[in-house]
Amino acid sequence: MSDRGYRRPRPLSPLREHLRDTFWFAPTMGFVCVFVLWLVATELDDALVRLLQREEAYDELGELIAFSQDAKTIVTTISSAMMTFIGVVFSISLVAVQMASGQLTPRVVRIFVRSRISKLTLTVFLATFLFSLPVLSSYESESDPRRVVSVPLVQSLLILVMLGLSLLLFVVYVSATLRLMQVGPVVDRIARDSLRVLGRMPRGPRGEDGPGPETARVMHEGRAGVLRDVNTARLVRAARRQDVVLRLLPRIGDFVVPGTPVLAVHGGPVPPPHRLRYTVSVSVERTLHQDLAFGLRQLADIALRALSTSVNDPTTAVQCLDRIVQFLAAVAHLPLGAVHHRDRDGRVRLVQDGPEWDDLVDLAFEEIRWCVAGSPQVSRRLMAGLDDLLLLVPEDRKKSLVRHRALLVQTVERTVPVTADREFALLPDRQGIG
Repeated sequence: MSDRGYRRPRPLSPLREHLRDTFWFAPTMGFVCVFVLWLVATELDDALVRLLQREEAYDELGELIAFSQDAKTIVTTISSAMMTFIGVVFSISLVAVQMASGQLTPRVVRIFVRSRISKLTLTVFLATFLFSLPVLSSYESESDPRRVVSVPLVQSLLILVMLGLSLLLFVVYVSATLRLMQVGPVVDRIARDSLRVLGRMPRGPRGEDGPGPETARVMHEGRAGVLRDVNTARLVRAARRQDVVLRLLPRIGDFVVPGTPVLAVHGGPVPPPHRLRYTVSVSVERTLHQDLAFGLRQLADIALRALSTSVNDPTTAVQCLDRIVQFLAAVAHLPLGAVHHRDRDGRVRLVQDGPEWDDLVDLAFEEIRWCVAGSPQVSRRLMAGLDDLLLLVPEDRKKSLVRHRALLVQTVERTVPVTADREFALLPDRQGIG
C-alpha cells in the first residue's frame, strides 16, 4: 500500500515533550549559560584592561573604572531585590492559576507548566540574580589605572541588559497570566494544542491487514499510572532488529498497573529487555503529546463544570462547543483508529490503537448532552454543531452524529413540557442564543 504522507517518528520527540512538562529544565540550563557567559565576559574585561595598559591609555581606563563603580550600585540593588521580586511575582501567578483551575478545570495548570513565557521569565529572573553575584565579586577596590587588574565593564553592561530584559518579560508574563484566567484564550489554547497533535499524527493508510498471529506478550513492570506516551521510534527500531511486529495493547491515556500486558509480539520472540527500556512512559496524568482525545476531554470537562448547578455558566459551555466542533471538523475526513508505524524500508513494525470517529463523537457530546436540560443556549448550540458536522463528514461517519441529534431531541422533549419552549430550545443557533 502507498506510504505517501507517512512520517516516521522523531527519536527525541518523547524526551522533548517530557522536558516541556517540567519546570526545572529551563532554569537549570539558564544557570549553566549564565556561568559560561560570566567566564566569557570576565575574559573580555581582563583582555580590555591589558590592552589599555599596554597602550598606556590610562585616562580611558580611568573613565571605565569610574563607570564600573557607578554601575556597582545598580548591580548591588539588583542582587538584593531580584529574589524578593521573583517571590512576589510568582506568588501572585500561582494564585491566578489556582483561580483558573477552580473556575475551569484543574488540567489548565498544565498550560501554565508548559508555557514558554513562564519558563523564560523564571529563567531570566533567576539568571539575572545569579549573574549579579559573581559580578559583585569582580569589582576591585583598586582605582589606580596602572595597578588595576580587572574592570567588570562587559559584566556590568550585561547585567543592565538582563535587567531590561527582565522588566520586559515581566510585562509580557503578567499579560499571559491574565489571559490564563479568561475562558476564551484557555479553550483556544486547548484547541490549538489538539490540532497540533493531529498534525503530528502519521498520515499513512489505515485498515491494513493484521500483523499476523501473536507469539508473545510483554508485561508492564513499572509503576501504576496513566499511559502517557510511547517512544515509537525506539519500538520500531527494536521490532526491526528482531524482525517482528509489535502491537501496543492499551491506548494512550489508559490506566495501567504492573503485571498487565502492554505489548503484543507478532512473528517472533520478544526483543531483548534493554531494547524495550524507556519505550513506555507512565505518569500520574495524561498529556497531549500523543493523546488525540485528551483535548476533547479537557473541553468537555470545562463545559460540564460550566453547566453544573454551582457554576451555571452556559456561555462558557457554548465556547467549549465551538472548539469541539472545530476539532471534529478537522478530523472529519482523516483516517482514524489503529496507526501503523513503519521502519525505513516501509514495513509495518508497530501497530498503535487509537480512537475511532465514534469514540471522539461520544467523548465530545455524550456528557454535555446529559446536562443541557434547562439550558436552551447550550442545546441550540449543540444542535447547530451537529447539523454543521453532518454537512461536513462523509456518509459512513454520519451515524453517530444522527444518533446524538436524535437523543438531544428526546432529552429536550422529555425535560421541557411547553411546546413553544421545546421548539425554541431545539432551534439551531451557532451563538446559542445570538
